[in-house]
Amino acid sequence: IPRRWLNLQEYQSKKLMQESGVAVQRFYVADTASEALEAAKRLNAKEIVLKAQILAGGRGKGVFDSGLKGGVHLTKDPAVVGELANKMLGFNLTTKQTPKDGVKVKTVMVAEALDISRETYFAILMDRSCNGPVMVGSPQGGMDIEEVAASSPELIFKEVIDIFQGVRDDQALGMAANLGFKGPLQRQAADQIKRLYDLFLKVDATQVEVNPLGETPEGQVVCFDAKINFDDNAEFRQKAVFAMDDMTESDPTEMEAAKWDLKYIGLDGNIACFVNGAGLAMATCDIIDLHGGKPANFLDLGGGVKERQVYEAFKLLTADPKVEAILVNIFGGIVNCAIIANGITKACRELELKVPLVVRLEGKTNIIITQTVTYSRQFPIFHLYVFFELFLWRTSSFIATTPMATCSTDHKSHRQT
Repeated sequence: IPRRWLNLQEYQSKKLMQESGVAVQRFYVADTASEALEAAKRLNAKEIVLKAQILAGGRGKGVFDSGLKGGVHLTKDPAVVGELANKMLGFNLTTKQTPKDGVKVKTVMVAEALDISRETYFAILMDRSCNGPVMVGSPQGGMDIEEVAASSPELIFKEVIDIFQGVRDDQALGMAANLGFKGPLQRQAADQIKRLYDLFLKVDATQVEVNPLGETPEGQVVCFDAKINFDDNAEFRQKAVFAMDDMTESDPTEMEAAKWDLKYIGLDGNIACFVNGAGLAMATCDIIDLHGGKPANFLDLGGGVKERQVYEAFKLLTADPKVEAILVNIFGGIVNCAIIANGITKACRELELKVPLVVRLEGKTNIIITQTVTYSRQFPIFHLYVFFELFLWRTSSFIATTPMATCSTDHKSHRQT
């Protein structure tokens, strides 16, 4: 199944870092409350942090349907870990980034809680303007790096990495100094930076972000939280990494769309969008919103679309109970409009379309398909509006105010009559 991106749980990212010699907190993973209790005892730590493992952010302020508040808890008592895990595992956690009903927690991470005397930010990412990887760091960590860049740009440090030489010792030491590490901690931080770059290469990452890269009162440099993005094109040689992908939290509609190589993202509106090309799809969503409508989804058919994909896309759109109208906006450059038309007629015939349909097909074979769509004897009477040279800014009000009816098309002007 094609993926939009690879998602790893926090503990999975920490395992990858651990395997590359990067310093992380001691931790265990548990699937049951009893396992969590045993893990807490085994850690034998002064303080323990228990974290619900879901892919969405905002866990700390989330709420469980068990009544427990917060997906991240600190305690010094191992027995409390078991009690908290019992209220997390098997229950849905709702945060500002999850669906309304939340996401079921199947795993928790039990980790040693370390004091942090100072927090910094460090990342390695691919930068197209530099044609390769760069290091980005700031002595101000533990917060949104974009806020730091906006308020204190002088505290953002950037270093280009030569792909043939890798991270040189002087570069690593220089970045560690810019992050505010001094004395023995500077060398320790430089070592962590080089290990993070080794991980970046090893797993074909496009980004390794550590926020915070912290300093403990005991004089340790530790990567407390990490986000790793991967190059999906490297899946063929990163099978072990991609096998870790947790797709259980993915939206079922997005999963079904991926089976047909359709790029679909569900939204909260009532106007379904059926578009070719990501740019046109985003512009279509934006202009609907600009003029008072609300898009129900983002859907990019891509360039090499087949009739079956059109049909399956319509199945997805019509299955959404929020959808009150469908807007088809196709520019027939690479895409053959006849393929789109045939897919539409098949979908409307077999799926018994019951909502208004606005179609704009501009380009390749659009005159021929106008006749195909509007006058085909195989096409039962259904609520269809066919537009050529459609003024998109009218779409939202048109859908909202026009009663459902069939239409004819003036082939000379390519406009509805």
